[in-house]
Amino acid sequence: MRQVIAVLNQKGGVGKTTSTINLGAYFAKAGKSVLIVDFDPQGNATSGLGIDKHALSATMYDVLFGRAEASDAIQETNIDKLFVLPANPSLASAEVELVSQMQRELILKNILANVSYDIVLIDCPPSLGLLTVNALAAANHLLIPVQAEYYALEGLSQLLSVVQRVRAGLNPGLDLLGVVVTMYDSRTSLSEQVYDELGKHFSDKLFKTVVPRNVRLAEAPSHGKSIAEHDKWSKGARAYKALSKEILERMK
Repeated sequence: MRQVIAVLNQKGGVGKTTSTINLGAYFAKAGKSVLIVDFDPQGNATSGLGIDKHALSATMYDVLFGRAEASDAIQETNIDKLFVLPANPSLASAEVELVSQMQRELILKNILANVSYDIVLIDCPPSLGLLTVNALAAANHLLIPVQAEYYALEGLSQLLSVVQRVRAGLNPGLDLLGVVVTMYDSRTSLSEQVYDELGKHFSDKLFKTVVPRNVRLAEAPSHGKSIAEHDKWSKGARAYKALSKEILERMK
């Protein structure tokens, strides 16, 4: 069965795009065909995979409004079996333009019904607007990356209430796949406290694997590469490889 995972946290800078790219890379290396849907107007998942987001004939924006087919916009990456449906800043106007569309919350779901990959990862924008609702309506799993910092839990209740509303009205099959702690620093007690606090709230939904603060991980997007290609022996690479295995096991 195809798995569609929305990677979401409305707070920016929590490692959402980093997680999307690197999990996609390790899923592909595990033999799965993977599509990353860049649904963030910043287009960081696109550029982080080495694609020039300003030199594209068709993007997510064109597909969303029927100006191009998904198959026309999908790009290959440096990794075998890993593909991306790219985005650039033109997607920013989609929030406003979607308002007047029929069944506006289900447009992405209908687009993805026509593509065939084992795993689809949706890199959501850092907001709870119509694009995010589309992603949640299209997904069967939700992955929430949370930074190991003092305000980690702030905003999560708002995010989860949106998820509840989407479940009630649009997508009863949406499952919380889990919460992953990112930017974990084992030298500080704060990271440990955040992990323990999330454990109290999410219990077995909290992934055992934590993603550490790692220079090599931070460098990789500037080279247009996943961490699997940039430095497969780094702590960041080992963490995402372990997390990908944990996720695949959980989705069985």
